[in-house]
Amino acid sequence: MAKKREKKVIGTVDTIDFIGLQLDDVPCKIDTGAQTSSLHCSNVRVIEKDGQEFLTFRMLDPSHEQYNKKKFVFDNFTERKIKNSFGSFEYRYVIRTKVRLFGQTLTCEFTLADRERMRYPVLLGKKLLKGRYVVDVSQRNLNAKFKKAT
Repeated sequence: MAKKREKKVIGTVDTIDFIGLQLDDVPCKIDTGAQTSSLHCSNVRVIEKDGQEFLTFRMLDPSHEQYNKKKFVFDNFTERKIKNSFGSFEYRYVIRTKVRLFGQTLTCEFTLADRERMRYPVLLGKKLLKGRYVVDVSQRNLNAKFKKAT
């Protein structure tokens, strides 16, 4: 019988490291109502070069402390119909990138969204949480505390 992985407790808000995007300690909100995780991006564009499509974007925007003006380019991406927080459907680009939570490196899907008016630039949804984390709504910043302790 396969050994069950012990689930970590995560609070309602925290920080996350985007290893693949070279950004650490990005504020995030844990949202068990969201299926897919979401990432605040600006200047999202699809360009074509030599017959191949590339997705380009800047993560965050100048109002965020971690904004670094770096343009990211992905050749492996999809576009999906997503139900947004207002209950409407919209098309969003989806990327897979490496993140780190509680010292564990994960490859996860993120939709690219304009979250400029939202308090947290990153939303962690059920696909990332399932089987790994249990949400304790009385807790906050457990990953940040874990990082400081190690």
